[in-house]
Amino acid sequence: EDEREEGGEEEESERSEGQLEGVLDEDTAAEGLQTLGYSALGTEYVYLHLSLPGRELSDISILSGYTHLQKLDLSSNKINDLSCISHMPYLIELDASKNELSTYFDFKPPKNLREVDFSHNQIPKMRDLSAYHSLTKLLLDYNEIEEIRGLEKCHSLTQLGLSHNRLTAIKGLENLPIRILNLSFNQIEKVMGLKSLKSLQRVDLSCNKINSLQGLEEHELLEEINLEDNQVAELRELEWIGDLPLLRVLNLLKNPLQEQGDYWLSAIFTLLQITELDLKEVSVEEKVAAVNNQDPPPEVVAAEDHRTQVLCHILQPQSVLDSTLPGADEAYPMLVLLGPLACGKRQLSLKICRQFKNFFRFGPCHTTRTAYFGEENRLDYYFISPEEFTEMVAAGKFLATYKYSGHRYGLARDTVESSAREGLATCVHLEIE
Repeated sequence: EDEREEGGEEEESERSEGQLEGVLDEDTAAEGLQTLGYSALGTEYVYLHLSLPGRELSDISILSGYTHLQKLDLSSNKINDLSCISHMPYLIELDASKNELSTYFDFKPPKNLREVDFSHNQIPKMRDLSAYHSLTKLLLDYNEIEEIRGLEKCHSLTQLGLSHNRLTAIKGLENLPIRILNLSFNQIEKVMGLKSLKSLQRVDLSCNKINSLQGLEEHELLEEINLEDNQVAELRELEWIGDLPLLRVLNLLKNPLQEQGDYWLSAIFTLLQITELDLKEVSVEEKVAAVNNQDPPPEVVAAEDHRTQVLCHILQPQSVLDSTLPGADEAYPMLVLLGPLACGKRQLSLKICRQFKNFFRFGPCHTTRTAYFGEENRLDYYFISPEEFTEMVAAGKFLATYKYSGHRYGLARDTVESSAREGLATCVHLEIE
């Protein structure tokens, strides 16, 4: 009986210690008090901040008496009840991350509560936050939330974090002033529901299932977009964000479109305003290379074409060409007519050759397109196949070539030389590529 009584006393002692474990006492609370200052009403000199991270706390009911707190850090504990905050009417910042909360905001809302961190908890769903008009920052990362709701009247909310949850769609954010939005590590498939977020500056949608950028357009203040590890496969999707004037940072790492050979320069060309792509700085030289590759100015096209024709010609057996030059120091006589589409270049060139037939002869170009109604081969154009055209380029037969409306055109050396043998200059009409 004595042994049983002693054993019972030991069990009761252990139970008593277990009950005290995790319970916040005044001495522990005093260790975390910081920042002496005047109370909100200006009538007392009190501690305004309390920081108690990583203390294995589960019961913080004693904090009901700490009515003057403005900033409270309770991160990395075992708390599942925050009802004591109902007695902190002046609280501005609350960090309750890394606890065991299954719900949140189960307390009377402090009037000026602005920043709240409930990340790394066990919260399954969001609740109505209509009473929290001053809330500017809400972090709910690493929870179990499946739907965004309850934010309709949070007209001051500028930062929202919902990464590492179970979201499948973006909704419930209409007309909010959000500037920073983190929805990474969810199961979102489409970028919908952001249209009314006109203040959006940074959005993180990495590690989702997104295959289209539709929904990110018309955000004139958007500066950063993170779409790493998604399913965007087509370069044309970048056109949705091509007109964002302030976009500077874009991350598309681990997306299928990166496998395309011309991805880097094509992406830069579509988004010439960006300064960082896929965590790499975009240089001015790369932007110039992108323009020259995708939509080069006429002088670049002309330079590359000239180089091609000269090199191909040099590789062929050389001969002294005929000339209409009266002397070696004279310019080679040739008249080239350029102008807008359907402005009458062809008709004018033919008229010149008729009126000044002792000086000019019309020089038909070679082309890969088929003849229009009324056109004659060797008179209007030399109509040849794309394969023949490529062979003539390789053989150095052309002085200049260009592409227009999907077809290739070229002015052949023999065309110019046949006129020169008769002492005439060539008159030709071309398009600017």
